[in-house]
Amino acid sequence: MRVINVAAAQMGPIQRADSRQVVVARMIALMDEAKAKGADLIVYPELALTTFFPRWYMEDQAEVDTWFERAMPNAAVQPLFDRARQHRMAMNFGYAELTPDGHHYNTAILTDRDSNIVGKYRKVHLPGHEEYDPTRSHQHLEKRYFEPGDLGFPVWRNLGGIIGMAVCNDRRWPETYRVMGLQGVEMVLIGYNTPSVNSQKNAEGPEQRLFHNRLSVQSGAYQNSCWVVAVAKAGVEDGHPLIGGSLIVDPDGGIVAEATTEGDEVLVARCDLDATKFGKETIFDFASHRRIEHYGLITSRTGAIPPEE
Repeated sequence: MRVINVAAAQMGPIQRADSRQVVVARMIALMDEAKAKGADLIVYPELALTTFFPRWYMEDQAEVDTWFERAMPNAAVQPLFDRARQHRMAMNFGYAELTPDGHHYNTAILTDRDSNIVGKYRKVHLPGHEEYDPTRSHQHLEKRYFEPGDLGFPVWRNLGGIIGMAVCNDRRWPETYRVMGLQGVEMVLIGYNTPSVNSQKNAEGPEQRLFHNRLSVQSGAYQNSCWVVAVAKAGVEDGHPLIGGSLIVDPDGGIVAEATTEGDEVLVARCDLDATKFGKETIFDFASHRRIEHYGLITSRTGAIPPEE
């Protein structure tokens, strides 16, 4: 057995006025709780250091940039890295990254037990829109504030296993998991901030949004025989509700832990990476069963084109 005790550290709402220091203190408290429960790895949400700022329409780039981190770790986040090193705990969290050459990404990082950053991922599938849209119940301006990730879907060896990362909307796309699956991924870590109501379909509320969350994560885990740890930032941020529903899913697609609140909550599960072997060696033995000669449209075509009538 190759066991990783994983903590899914769901976070309740972060208000627009909350400082990085206040947020990091909450993250440390969750880490301490995870340590008490025997965690080797803690997984936090997307944009864990701030409110979900893409809901706000901003024209001043200087104002936008205040939500971004220019270095990682930086002074505000260093105490989190220090506590993780003290606990000998690996961690994964998301944040808004501003690179030295001026690029903006929705980023996640992975550290080892010594708080060294061993992996970085930048969100590929950006949802939403670029300009203010008065027809929506709320704005979702990720395409305005972020560039699509430029690192692809890499995986890393860490904690004795093969680990990958994704961010929020990436979890809805089967290509996300399959590209990592083709690298032998054994655990995928995903943070998300998902509004409780679809901005373009108000009848789609929290129940349906949670259903889609489970469906996406469970299918990705099953079809690639890997563990998936999906962690929410939840609750009402400045009047805007986000779903919770953080969950840990096994390589057979079964839910082994799921959040019951929309606040700060720690779920810990004992994840045996060797449990991925059966699926990878049988029904999802890619080398034996995949037929790539028939998959060309996946990389040659972006939008759907129906056949001629």
